[in-house]
Amino acid sequence: AHAAHRRSGRGAHLCGSVGGGGALGAGKELATGGERVAAAAGSMGRQAERSGQAAGSAGSSSGQRPQVMRASPGPQRVTASRTGLRPEAWADGVMGRGDSKMGPPGGRGVGRLLGKRQRDCARAGNSAAKLLRRELAGARAGPSWPGFSRSSCEERFRNVGMAQEFDTHDPEGHKHLQLPFLKRRSRIVEIVAAKDIVFALAHSGVCAAFSRATNRRICFLNVSHDEVIRSLFYNKNNQSLITVSVYASDNFSSLKCRTTPLEYVRRGKPDAGFPLFESESLRWPGFVEFDDVNSKVLTYSAQDGVYKVFDLKNYDQLYAVSDRGVQEIKISPGIMLLIYDRQASHVPLKILNIEDGRVMKSFHHMLHRNKKVDFIEQFNEKLLVKQENEELQILDVRDGSVLSVSKTDFMTPSAFIFLYENQLFLTFRNRTVSVWNFRGELVTSFEDHLLWYPDCNTNNIYITSEQDLIISYCKARGQDADLMMGVGSINVSNILTGKCVAKVCPFAHGGNAQWEEALQDVTAVFYDEERNEIYTGNRGGLVHVWSN
Repeated sequence: AHAAHRRSGRGAHLCGSVGGGGALGAGKELATGGERVAAAAGSMGRQAERSGQAAGSAGSSSGQRPQVMRASPGPQRVTASRTGLRPEAWADGVMGRGDSKMGPPGGRGVGRLLGKRQRDCARAGNSAAKLLRRELAGARAGPSWPGFSRSSCEERFRNVGMAQEFDTHDPEGHKHLQLPFLKRRSRIVEIVAAKDIVFALAHSGVCAAFSRATNRRICFLNVSHDEVIRSLFYNKNNQSLITVSVYASDNFSSLKCRTTPLEYVRRGKPDAGFPLFESESLRWPGFVEFDDVNSKVLTYSAQDGVYKVFDLKNYDQLYAVSDRGVQEIKISPGIMLLIYDRQASHVPLKILNIEDGRVMKSFHHMLHRNKKVDFIEQFNEKLLVKQENEELQILDVRDGSVLSVSKTDFMTPSAFIFLYENQLFLTFRNRTVSVWNFRGELVTSFEDHLLWYPDCNTNNIYITSEQDLIISYCKARGQDADLMMGVGSINVSNILTGKCVAKVCPFAHGGNAQWEEALQDVTAVFYDEERNEIYTGNRGGLVHVWSN
């Protein structure tokens, strides 16, 4: 079955929005804000990871997990964002009440955006708060401590070394599995850390849970002997892990979701979870998308021709949308963008309130005839549209104004990550990462952040919840390139400055052979912000813990 993700956060996980940590956390942002998994009928074909997959991107998320893996062509979107964040209401006459200074659309976000200056003033006058922030040395010390913020970030990753190795392959532990390919060693495609548990998903479909308290494997998440797990999503609302799987008994033709509380995983009882969305027929081209930004779940049943939105807190259905003429749905804080089938000279668009499905705005966007659409992406009140060999158009849906960016300045990327906290977005193209604002201006180019994989798989990218750092598996530059043939490094870079603040590299420590082996063919990266640990998975099915 082909799987496509939208990672919302895993810090970031791609083609999505980041508001919380995730590998593009993501997500898997992936990630990313969510993670979309699309069902495909037929034999066990393996799909490429998103950036040509389908997110979180999601992204997830996105926090960033894990990028949106999308079956359709075009950039993928991984949404990574902080759980529970609600966008502010859109301006009067367009999206309901709200200040004309647009922030993320929604309700709670108004105080989040407009109250920032007040909070900064309160911080400045509170010595206890200053000391607390200084001592905690969080991901962002605040505007009044820029120098300290940089130094604390460097200190956070100083002297990082390999602390532990986990193996997802266990011939004895796999005895209950029926399918031969589940018993083979395969690469790690996704890592999710929740509290003191590290979950690692192998390409074969086997998912293992490891305890950082005991540094032992707790259990395998494959409850059924013919279960192939395709994606993971950590639901912070109820501290549970959601697995999305296909089954041999069903000819791998439909997606099945299951939620397992972390407490049951700790006890080694993964079968104590329960199924989700049993009423939905998630056969190809159906999908399920977990949106960590709005705490929503979007499902699409191709059999019934209906999109449904569920509450991620209790899994209650909120409303349904007919798919008549709908080509794609994009999720942004507080809203959903419905993209309808293209007409000769325009594409019909509709913006819905994600809480109740109410139509907020319906309009047409004019297109150049006979030119394919590279992408249409929604970010709050901004709509990004690009056609083949044409300029990027940034449309403000409040007043219809359009800003154009030269096609030589902005070339179609393979993936996006939207940074809602900073009102910026990342683009990925030919192994390079760039930061843009919504005036079409290039904000940051990175000095040492050349991605290892050209396809921009967001399982190898993590955006922190403060959206100030990007952590990726990278290639060496300059003189280091000759030294590190076939071996990559984990680079930590500041998103706003482009500076590389830390690097996990075997040759920086005298050519450590164990590190060199661990950093060959890294296929997944995750950063646990609570424990300040980086997790990497490689082609051999091993997971390595990097800590200081």
